[in-house]
Amino acid sequence: MSTEPTARIRDFALRHRVAVGVVWLLVLLLGGAAAVAGLGRLDQSFTASGGPGHRANQAIQERYGNGAAVAPLVAVASWPAATDVRTAETAGRFADAVRRAAGPGARTVSFAGTGDEGFLGADGRTVYALVYPGAGKPDLAGLAAVEAAAGTLRAGLRSALPAVPVEVTGVLPLQHDSAVAGPGPAVLAVKAGCALGLLALLVLAFRSPLGVSAPLLLAGVTSVGALVLVEAVARFTEISFIVVYLVPVTALVLAVHRWAQPPGTAGRSAVASGAAGAAACAVLAVFPAAFLRSVGVAGLAVWAVGTAASLTLAPVLGSLTTRTTRTAPTTGAAGVAGAAGTAHGPGGRRPRALPAAIGLALLVLLAGAATQLRVGNPEAHALVAGGPARDGLDRLTAAGVPTGVLNPLEVLVPAGTDAAAVAARAARVPGVLLAAAPAAAEWRRDGSAVVVVVPEEEPMTAAGAATVTALRSALSGGAVALPVGGSGVVDRDLVDGVYRLLPFAVPAAALAAFLALAALTTAGAAVRAVSGALLAAVAAAGALTVLWQWGPPDTGAVTGWVPLVVGAFAFCVSLDRSVASAAGGPWWAGPVAAGAGALAVLAVGIGPQVELALLVSGFAMAALFDALAGGHRTPPGSPARPTYRSSFQLV
Repeated sequence: MSTEPTARIRDFALRHRVAVGVVWLLVLLLGGAAAVAGLGRLDQSFTASGGPGHRANQAIQERYGNGAAVAPLVAVASWPAATDVRTAETAGRFADAVRRAAGPGARTVSFAGTGDEGFLGADGRTVYALVYPGAGKPDLAGLAAVEAAAGTLRAGLRSALPAVPVEVTGVLPLQHDSAVAGPGPAVLAVKAGCALGLLALLVLAFRSPLGVSAPLLLAGVTSVGALVLVEAVARFTEISFIVVYLVPVTALVLAVHRWAQPPGTAGRSAVASGAAGAAACAVLAVFPAAFLRSVGVAGLAVWAVGTAASLTLAPVLGSLTTRTTRTAPTTGAAGVAGAAGTAHGPGGRRPRALPAAIGLALLVLLAGAATQLRVGNPEAHALVAGGPARDGLDRLTAAGVPTGVLNPLEVLVPAGTDAAAVAARAARVPGVLLAAAPAAAEWRRDGSAVVVVVPEEEPMTAAGAATVTALRSALSGGAVALPVGGSGVVDRDLVDGVYRLLPFAVPAAALAAFLALAALTTAGAAVRAVSGALLAAVAAAGALTVLWQWGPPDTGAVTGWVPLVVGAFAFCVSLDRSVASAAGGPWWAGPVAAGAGALAVLAVGIGPQVELALLVSGFAMAALFDALAGGHRTPPGSPARPTYRSSFQLV
């Protein structure tokens, strides 16, 4: 069928190559500056919005200015064995030291203010206090303020109690210690090796300086242009900061893959896969969940800008060099045969059935493992292996204090309601270690009060999630349903607000992609591409489950937004590879592009920080699966490219 529209766009770009180059250079430079300046428009809370816990946290944050979705600091002290930690003198001394070290505006609670022995360790010597610093919101700046407050609190307590071993721990200090630990020499060597491997892979694939730099340039303009579009949308609706991770790596893989395509198939496959991917992402963007909307908008922007760059900038760059892939004929019967030969590799050998069957079985097993995915912050023990915060955590657990204290819940009690009665009702909920209604002024505001509820188990565990559910149920039975917030509800809200939409969002997005692709190619090609992309996305989530939940890291859970980003990445790159391969692209393009993406994310992101390691490993495994899938070549004699529809439908 006619491919005149893409040919006309390519010819126009080549006739005006200087103007096209200048436009894209301006996109890269000016757009890059605008994208950096506009990062502040993105929501940096990494929490699910819209759920009851989010609304409760907003109310607490607005009225009290701290706490809510931000996990508190936990100050731990181990008194000498002869000390009675229950006496008013000892308990008051610890509470006063904590209050002074916490600074103005902080909310603190311990045994001294409540008399609850849940604040005491089973060893009879260890006591702890919950500290909500005066500054701290669930965004990057607020979390940094809390991390800084941990150091100030630790120094203040050690100065006030020089004879007592004192530590400060908590979710944020543990994460902070993992981040500042930095990669060791071995990890730095691995990062350098991955960076060199990326360059070596591109050199072997494209064999010229421009051939190596061109896909990186295409990825750069795609990333910058997409981020500018996403930040423009963020002026009108909430877009999560997670797009900053999704956009560049997806743009890189798509750019490398499309640069490897022969000129005759590059434009057609870019338009077909771009339309299908954009349709799927547009469907995700309309779902009422901030994370799904963010992934959808980001994916839509990448597909749009990437396709525009493929149709205009890629031909201009291609005219400056001779690429090894520019050998496949593009028209007539010879074109089909030539493309088929390129797609099958030398000799057009049929792939071995056994490796293909093993690979498919592995993907199916990983897809099954995805059903066991538990989303939430990794358990405390997995966040960091050593450091001051880990010392505090070890001191707590050695004293028999459960790790649920790191993620307490907060109940906002309205004026006219007895906070002590609410605390007593909450304390009777199974799985609750303690519930207290502090009488200090910082816990009472305008007639309202905050009740702190400490669960025994961390909220990402099955027992912790059950405690959150039971507490909400217990506090909703009165005349007024009491809002339950705190850092312990964020994971629960993510499941309720986002993952329960996936059984509707994923089929809808897949259907949109199928309809768009079937309109431009054939129904059979569309079924193969979309089903393969879905399997890749689900298998990537399953790989995260196997590696992190069941594997040696034993995180217990996977950070909630990571599978969404990794799954979207896997879907996009698999869809693009499938369409390009069916259109007659070289069989090696998919593995090269996926390998480049995996090496890039490992070179940039590998390190000791657990949440970043989760994301990086997810990207790398998704790329690896796609590389393996891309290596399975179409058997000789099968159509090398689908039949495209009319020019009007194509562009």
